[in-house]
Amino acid sequence: MSKPYDPKDAFYRKAKKEGLRARSAFKLEEIAKRFRLFRPGMAVLDLGAAPGGWLQILARHVGPKGLVVGVDLQPIRKLGPNVKTLVGDLTAPETVEALLALREGRYDAITSDMAPKTTGIKDVDEARSVELVRHALALCEKLLEPGGAFVAKVFEGREFPALLQEIRGAFSGVKLIRPEATRGRSFEIYVVAIGFRGGGEDGAARDPEGN
Repeated sequence: MSKPYDPKDAFYRKAKKEGLRARSAFKLEEIAKRFRLFRPGMAVLDLGAAPGGWLQILARHVGPKGLVVGVDLQPIRKLGPNVKTLVGDLTAPETVEALLALREGRYDAITSDMAPKTTGIKDVDEARSVELVRHALALCEKLLEPGGAFVAKVFEGREFPALLQEIRGAFSGVKLIRPEATRGRSFEIYVVAIGFRGGGEDGAARDPEGN
């Protein structure tokens, strides 16, 4: 039997103690450590960034010489000097133009913790989640460096296998992970992809396990 839902579980309390804006920060931290995706000086774009938990983790990894850009429909409270934020709809062309204006050149990695407003109807929520990841994947074509990395949350469902094939077609390596901080009853999973094939000539890629 799964544990009852606890909105203030151990990860929530740990996030509060460490000054993190969301318990989901621990999910990205686990992914970052396991797959060694981020390094000092990188430029990373975070989609669905509010309230900023992932931005905090990314800012630590890229360091003062790196850049993290977060975009969300909701405003994000100011973070460190290496973090820029943008309020916008990722499906709107003007948001993509604004992202291009924030940085000269493409990003080394794109992350997405976007989730739809849930309806409680499993098939509908799963389909909407897949659609959000497809929007993020489309942004990779415009904004991600060849050889770059992509991390995205998605709700597993009947459309997930087709989405996974699309991602595998765009990257040289793809892995799936359910971080420890994922709630027991959640049907979310994270896709970790490296070696982006688009954006020009293929860049150098390494196995997402770090080999």
